[in-house]
Amino acid sequence: MTDALMRHALRDLPRYTSYPTAAHFSEQVNEPIARLWASGVDPSDPISIYVHVPFCEKLCWYCGCHTSVPNGYDRVAALARRLETEIGLWAEALDEHGGAAHIHFGGGSPNALSPEDFERIAQRLRSVFRLRPDAEFAVELDPRTLRPDFIEALGRAGVNRASLGVQTFDRIVQTKINRHQPYEQVAEAVRHLRAVGVKAINFDLMYGLPSQTEANITDTVEQAVTLRPDRIAMFGYAHVPWFAKHQKMIKDEDLADSAGRWAQATAADEALLAAGYVRVGLDHYALPTDSMAVAEKTGGLRRNFQGYTTDPARTVIGIGPSSIGAFEQGLVQNAKALDRWNAAIDQGRLPVERGLILTHDDRIRAAAIERIMCDLTVDVAEICPRFNAEPDALDDGLYQARLLAADGLCSVEGTRITVSPAGRRLVRVVASVFDASLTNMPGRHAKAV
Repeated sequence: MTDALMRHALRDLPRYTSYPTAAHFSEQVNEPIARLWASGVDPSDPISIYVHVPFCEKLCWYCGCHTSVPNGYDRVAALARRLETEIGLWAEALDEHGGAAHIHFGGGSPNALSPEDFERIAQRLRSVFRLRPDAEFAVELDPRTLRPDFIEALGRAGVNRASLGVQTFDRIVQTKINRHQPYEQVAEAVRHLRAVGVKAINFDLMYGLPSQTEANITDTVEQAVTLRPDRIAMFGYAHVPWFAKHQKMIKDEDLADSAGRWAQATAADEALLAAGYVRVGLDHYALPTDSMAVAEKTGGLRRNFQGYTTDPARTVIGIGPSSIGAFEQGLVQNAKALDRWNAAIDQGRLPVERGLILTHDDRIRAAAIERIMCDLTVDVAEICPRFNAEPDALDDGLYQARLLAADGLCSVEGTRITVSPAGRRLVRVVASVFDASLTNMPGRHAKAV
């Protein structure tokens, strides 16, 4: 890695699952605005549903998600009842639409719900939002607490994709992140999921965790691919103990420096390619036959708050505490604090507390950023006319990209920017050339590598 690449690898940058990012949300967007936007959905457009379950039976020290340990099932049961209520509130607010093309349960750990509560919520979603016959129904799962009766419930509910949080199979690393799950436990979960009809399997793996090395990351990848998951995400651990307090349990001296993180990511990349997976975007890998790999080749890859996706829906309904939704006019976010979310639901209000109204400039820049993140190339001469923008609307980005080209991150030919092979891992740096709202705030975002 060159000194120039290393310098960019140390930059703090958004993950660009949206533009502008959630850091720019404000209370200017509230429930009345969310209701107005929901009532204006195009009747022919499909919608996407995201359900956030903010509980885990066990807390991992690396985690930066919005979650907590419920200490018994009472709080989870109360959440489940209110999730059903919120589903009804959004259904009433929405105008006619083209049915749900995607349902995604995230967390936390959705399998913190009981099988009965999960099935009931799933059935409510299916009936209220009219799940389309070809819809993807995906659920994130914690293998440590995934019981056979919950897997059976997933099958009955019609779930067709499951994402397992694996992270690492190395016992030393597992101890240092408070997440013990042997290979055999994950393998049994995969076998059982496929047996009940959940055929599509994703794994989440990580680099940059305490005591990780090139060797033990390669070993984890080689074990993971024996189970042949359809997709593997290789995320970089973001150490932000000032934001995620439990990360203080991870010692700084156990973490690799930027050069070490780069080497770990490279080792994982080489092992995944050797196993027959193809690169997708920044940090995803897929079997060549998987729909995400196909979308990457055909220009259909998208990026939203769940990361890389094949979901084409412009409207996303976020359900549960902290969930983020999207409408043509802007972005909305539910109350993060559980007591505030509870209160809104009990009062019959949509729990939206903040968000962002998209400007014309935001839409143009968001489109350019998404194509860079997904396709690793963008021609601004194609983007600007799509939004009836002036031909020079993104010239500032072209100028910044030329500076990055001098460091080897990309090339600029006329109005087209293309990420270089050496710069692929730094694609967020290249995407940032179009970010007019980016401020130098160290620690707010994750390192580029």
